[in-house]
Amino acid sequence: MSKSISILALLACYLCSGAVSAVELFLHDGNSALTKEQAREQSEQWNATKSLRKKVNQRAERQFDKSDKADNESEACYKSGKLNAYWESKTKRCLDSNTGQPIRP
Repeated sequence: MSKSISILALLACYLCSGAVSAVELFLHDGNSALTKEQAREQSEQWNATKSLRKKVNQRAERQFDKSDKADNESEACYKSGKLNAYWESKTKRCLDSNTGQPIRP
């Protein structure tokens, strides 16, 4: 029992001494190497997150623009006065049903 208490006491003293030195390092003039390193890491993480968010948003916009363009073109194909025109959704083109050639609606 006394052995486990002494080990716990030593562990507590070790942790306390480490915490004190970390606190001293952190509070020393507010310009410690630790705070500068943390600020640099946070800045890098912020920049990486911002860059990734921008890429995701740009990709989503491109996907939306593609689908919006395809919807507009299919609508124009169906509304065209050409009787043989049909919209092929796989290739996203307006085709002539007799020849299979693309048509400008």
